[in-house]
Amino acid sequence: MKREFSIIASSTMGLESIVKEECNKLGFRNIRTLNGRVEFKGDFETLAKANIHLRCADRVFVKMAEFKALSYEELFQEVKKIAWEDWIEENGEFPISWVSSVKSKLYSKADIQRIAKKAIVERLKTKYQREMFEETGAKYRIKIQCHHDVFLVMLDSSGEGLNRRGYRSLKNEAPLKETMAAALIYLAKWQGGERAFLDPMCGTGTLAIEAAMIARNIAPGANRNFASEEWSLIPEEVWIEARDEAFSREDYEKKVKIYASDIDEETIQIARKNIERAGVEEDILLSCQDFREVKVKEKAGAMITNPPYGERLLDLMEVEELYRNLGEFCRKHLPKWSYYIITSFETFEKVFGKKAMKNRKLYNGGIKCYYYQYYGEDRVNGR
Repeated sequence: MKREFSIIASSTMGLESIVKEECNKLGFRNIRTLNGRVEFKGDFETLAKANIHLRCADRVFVKMAEFKALSYEELFQEVKKIAWEDWIEENGEFPISWVSSVKSKLYSKADIQRIAKKAIVERLKTKYQREMFEETGAKYRIKIQCHHDVFLVMLDSSGEGLNRRGYRSLKNEAPLKETMAAALIYLAKWQGGERAFLDPMCGTGTLAIEAAMIARNIAPGANRNFASEEWSLIPEEVWIEARDEAFSREDYEKKVKIYASDIDEETIQIARKNIERAGVEEDILLSCQDFREVKVKEKAGAMITNPPYGERLLDLMEVEELYRNLGEFCRKHLPKWSYYIITSFETFEKVFGKKAMKNRKLYNGGIKCYYYQYYGEDRVNGR
């Protein structure tokens, strides 16, 4: 009989429905959507599959417990009740790496961390019959959230966030996470085929790379490692089979046409390296040019871009000029295309010169943004 437990895919606020849709497509069961997370039931195979395939989730956790506690004694007893020995091996490292407390009686993060750690040690003492733990083995990072006195205790199975696909240099932090980029493409319902793709302000290439990976059905986590691969209780075969299945799903027959450009030569060089690392250079036509000079031969397609906005430009006049020019470019050169723009600029539609057919509030790196969606002939009636 397979071991079943609750799994949590954490999510940026506003993307929960996208993550839920991903979970549905992967065949996960008992899916529930809550603020900032999606919960579902599964086993070790599900855990591996979620880490390897989810494009828009931030991390995948094992849900250890959820309970109410109004005193530190209650917190201690509830944490001690959890069967930590079923997960953490004798030499395992089990740091409480993240604590939050909002609108709760127990608000001291340091005290929550200290009490919870003590409770886990006491539980493991009984199992392993020892007083001290060296914690030299695999890492089992523990996350504790408390909201309105309700504690959620989780084990981080991912390690580094799921946005760390492995193709982007860590020295070049782009303003758009890979997970957010994938979500923007999903919201645009772009999957390749006859619809072309354009990002005329591509920066280091994140949107174009994610588009290519979606079109080719390349699993975002197939070529990286996860913290839970070191956990002794999960057989190595689980990960091998999950990756083999992911590789077998890749589609190299579909037509894919992606244009990406940026005005900055140094940025384009970084983008080129990222594209090569991702293995999608055959699908992306990369160029260095001002977006106003971009020309595409396709009559219809999807333009998705994350242009510089307030936090990334010097002044208001620059922002307004850029967005005014972008609006003119879209109307002149992409009259039948759909176009999608994410920005934090509050009066974007006025400066751009056209009201969006759909607008969605999102948080990009903690900044409140809006995703403006304009449908062309490739998305009749907003399909």
